[in-house]
Amino acid sequence: MSSNVPTTPNLKQRAKREFIDYAVISLYLAVFFCAMVTYTILLLRKYDVSDDPLNYTFAIINALVIGKVISIGKMVNLGRGVENRPLYQTVLFKSVFFSLLVFGFHLLEEFVKRLIHGEPSGTVWHNMRYEDLVGRSILIFCAFIPLFAFIELRRLVGEEKLHALFFKH
Repeated sequence: MSSNVPTTPNLKQRAKREFIDYAVISLYLAVFFCAMVTYTILLLRKYDVSDDPLNYTFAIINALVIGKVISIGKMVNLGRGVENRPLYQTVLFKSVFFSLLVFGFHLLEEFVKRLIHGEPSGTVWHNMRYEDLVGRSILIFCAFIPLFAFIELRRLVGEEKLHALFFKH
């Protein structure tokens, strides 16, 4: 006798689901960041300025780190309180919340990086280039809008139906 009561996934199933979500989010962000690096390289080449090809590596690492930040934010239910609003509001609020979270991690990263490179702790905040951090955060916010739109659509219509909408006739 089979029951239609949904069972809660075990630890292995949850870990697999979270890893797949992390991988998809990181892949999306890696493609976005690598496109931005390509644009920057092409723009700098126009003005005969050479750029470091390692920027692609940094873009991929950044995507992996931000993917993990998003996973942590989801684990602590960041933005869960706005899920009862209209879809566009939920997407915008979550994009803002997670952009602020990533901005905070970027601030912390810059602070630690400057300390490691020997900058005195009293001057780290003063010498930080906030316009770069704000610019990066704006780009991340723009990348988060379609990302959270798909995440919220998946939550609302279900993973199977969303997959069918995109990949079946």
